[in-house]
Amino acid sequence: MPNQTRSARMTAQLLHRPPGLGPGEMVRHLLAVQAQDVPSALLAFRARSATLTVAQIEDAWHSREIVRAWGPRGTLHFMHRDDLPWLLALTRNNTGTLRRLAQEGVTGDDLPHLIDRALAGQGPLTKAQLEERLAGRAKGQGVVHLVALAAFHGLAVLGPLKGGKPTYVHAADWLGAPISFQPDRDRALAELAVRYLRAHAPATPEDLSAWSGLSVGAARTAFRLAAPSAVDDASEPGGVRLAPAFDEYLMGWADRTPILDERHRREVFPGGGLLRPVMLVDGVIRGTWSRKGETVTLRPFEESEAPERESLGNGESHGREGHGEIGPQGREESDGGSRALGETGSRGGGSRGGDSRGWAEEVADVRAFLSGSPRL
Repeated sequence: MPNQTRSARMTAQLLHRPPGLGPGEMVRHLLAVQAQDVPSALLAFRARSATLTVAQIEDAWHSREIVRAWGPRGTLHFMHRDDLPWLLALTRNNTGTLRRLAQEGVTGDDLPHLIDRALAGQGPLTKAQLEERLAGRAKGQGVVHLVALAAFHGLAVLGPLKGGKPTYVHAADWLGAPISFQPDRDRALAELAVRYLRAHAPATPEDLSAWSGLSVGAARTAFRLAAPSAVDDASEPGGVRLAPAFDEYLMGWADRTPILDERHRREVFPGGGLLRPVMLVDGVIRGTWSRKGETVTLRPFEESEAPERESLGNGESHGREGHGEIGPQGREESDGGSRALGETGSRGGGSRGGDSRGWAEEVADVRAFLSGSPRL
C-alpha cells in the first residue's frame, strides 16, 4: 500500500488528531468504536485526540450521546444514539444468540418477554443482579445471551460500568423508547456505505463486509446504492501513535498485510481472540506496547525500529524487551536503572512524515490520559 494511501486511511480514522472533536462527534464520524474491552475503547479516543479526557468520554456515555451495544459483527461497540436505528437494523443477528441460549439451557417461547420484564424500570443491572431477577431461568453467560436476544428486539443496551463490571439496561429506560429499527433496508445500506467510507476510505465492498459482518453481496449493493465518489489521497502525515487493542485502524479492513508484515502477525494476534496494542509509524505497525498502571512499555519488532535515543532521552541502547519502558515518574526504566526523559527531537520515533511528535510525547499523552481514571 502506498504511503499516501496509508496516510489517507489514518486521516479518515482521525489518527491525525484533528482539534475540537468531542466524543460524540468522533463516534459519529468513525461510525462505531469497538468496545468489548472498555479500557481499550477509551484509549482509542485518546489515540485520536490530544485533549479528550476519560471524564469527557464517560460524560458522553452517561448522557446517552454514545451508546454501548452489540453492533458490527455482533461485537460490542460504542455507537452514536442517532445511528442505532439504521445501523443495528443491518447488523443485528440472533442466530448465534439463540444457539448459545440453547447450549446454556435457556429455552422457552417467552424469552424476549422474560428479559423485557426483568430489565424494565430497574436501571442498569450487573449480570449478578439480573440473574437474581430472572429467578433461575438463566445463569452465568446465559444471562448475557438473554440480554443479547433483548437487544435483537431493540429492548436492551449496555449501561455504564458499575464497580468495573458491565451493566445491562432496558432501552426504553436508557434512551426514552425501545430502538425502532429502520424498515427501509436500501436506505440503511446506502447510509452504511457513505458513512463507512468516510471513516475508512480508500476501501472496497469486501472491506465493508469484513467490518460489518454483512455478506459481500450486501456490501456491494451498499456501494452501488451510495455511488461513492473517488477519494483524494492527499492528507495529513502519519507520525507515531500508540493504538489500543481492537483499534478500528486494525479492525476496519479485510486485509491487514498493508500495515502489518506477515512475519510479525503472531506478535499482534497471538491467538485465542487476543489482540495486542500496537505502535504505529506512518500508518505501519512497527511493534506492540503494554501498560501496567501508569508504566508504558514499548516493544518494537526490530531493534532498528526502536524509538530513537533522543526521543526517550537515554544515553545507551537496551534490548528489545526493555527499550522504552517508561514509569510513572516519566523515566525510562531498564535493568541498569532509570534515566529521566529528555526533549524529543523532530525525528522522534522514526516518523518520515511532518509530525514532530515522538514516542516520548506519545507515551506522556497515554500516561496523562490513564491518570484521569483509576479504573484504567
